[in-house]
Amino acid sequence: MSTGPLWSVEAMAAAMRAERTGQLPASADGVSIDSRSLRPGDAFFAIAGDNRDGHDFVPAALTAGAALAVVAADKLGRFPAEAPLLVVADVLAALADLARASRARSPAKFIGVTGSVGKTSTKEALALALAADGETHASVASYNNHWGVPLSLARCRESARYAVLELGMNHAGEIDALAALVRPHIAIITTIEPVHLEYFGRLTAIADAKSEIFRHVEPGGAAVINRDNAQFARLAARAREAGVARILSFGAHARADARLLKCALHADCSTVEARILGTDLTYKLGAPGRHLVQNSLAVLAAAALAGADLALAALALAQLEPAAGRGTRVVLETHDGEALLIDESYNANPASMRAALALLGQAEIGPQGRRIAVLGDMLELGKRGAELHRKLLEPVTAHGIDLVFCCGPLMRALWEALPSERRAGYAENSASLEPQVLAAVRSGDAVMVKGSFGSRMGPIVKALERRYSRRDMPAVASAQS
Repeated sequence: MSTGPLWSVEAMAAAMRAERTGQLPASADGVSIDSRSLRPGDAFFAIAGDNRDGHDFVPAALTAGAALAVVAADKLGRFPAEAPLLVVADVLAALADLARASRARSPAKFIGVTGSVGKTSTKEALALALAADGETHASVASYNNHWGVPLSLARCRESARYAVLELGMNHAGEIDALAALVRPHIAIITTIEPVHLEYFGRLTAIADAKSEIFRHVEPGGAAVINRDNAQFARLAARAREAGVARILSFGAHARADARLLKCALHADCSTVEARILGTDLTYKLGAPGRHLVQNSLAVLAAAALAGADLALAALALAQLEPAAGRGTRVVLETHDGEALLIDESYNANPASMRAALALLGQAEIGPQGRRIAVLGDMLELGKRGAELHRKLLEPVTAHGIDLVFCCGPLMRALWEALPSERRAGYAENSASLEPQVLAAVRSGDAVMVKGSFGSRMGPIVKALERRYSRRDMPAVASAQS
């Protein structure tokens, strides 16, 4: 891995067509848009967001050790003449220009990951698998939008051998713009599910929006598509129309190029037998869940296509761990023993809810323990919102969930469908539900908390951790990502 600077100031200024002012250094070691997490030597981009203007934080960034700040020309008068600045017409557009320059200079194999669910966990698993073979750059967290993708690209070092970028959307045309920056050699679509229905109306429209990634696959590149998903044929057709050279599939389907042969699902891991592009492999996933098994097939197919050592890639998946709010497990110390907390509070949609309930069903409980689901509203589902919430009764029943707490006006539909013996509590918002959940936990329980970010289920997780002393368990991977 390269230990030199990420960017010379000369290269940055040329890429962004920036004017230079003040006492500029020769280089920058990183790229940041947040003065709170900035590291000394970073270039700080003063992006103007919906609620905050990054120009307000330029002094703090420079005080924290930023090498320089990138600012808009119409804000230049706010800063002293000696401040190390690169001046551009539009800061976000300049970041995109730097991203294009990063992509142009990089010899890495680029892999773009999108899909209705599973993007982040697939990106993380792929980064883990590829890193076993060579220097790998990947998006951090869920940096998959109009600023996250260019930021991730701008941070890619020229020495990287592989680069994994996550692409998200909730409107048509967004993947098109992001994929134009990434220009992937390999494009993965994890699955198509009823997510963002409020903006699309039907699954075929979601599939078409996700397939925008294929328009920007590099010549000779590949598409990796879920063969078990009902939209497979449509996605494959869109890839052909876009001129993608190789179209490969993954799943349990008998004709899948990366095919699941057998798997064993355990409470804290999974073991998998698969045939990846003709090579038989047996490997362990260091996290539980059928959804992770499915997406690991895409990971290994992409690793093989990128030229990585397939055996090393499969071996690395035993180390898979989740990010905060995406399946992390914590032991809660009750007055008479221990309970398990599964934190899935980062986000939710119908597919990830089903997967999370399956994980809760696999969780080990004590002799008097219960499996308890604390569920918040799934947002952006449009007219089908109530119906899709009500349908969660099926996985609740199928996976033996003993008690369900419901939070929010949409979750009212599930609450009303639940049999009385499974009803634990209901509230219109998480603040009102919180004391009910805190009072219910007892020794031996397994408690899973999940909901869309806007339903604010995270504070319930924090409240449980405050009430009971916290002890981390070996991590598992999220049902959401």
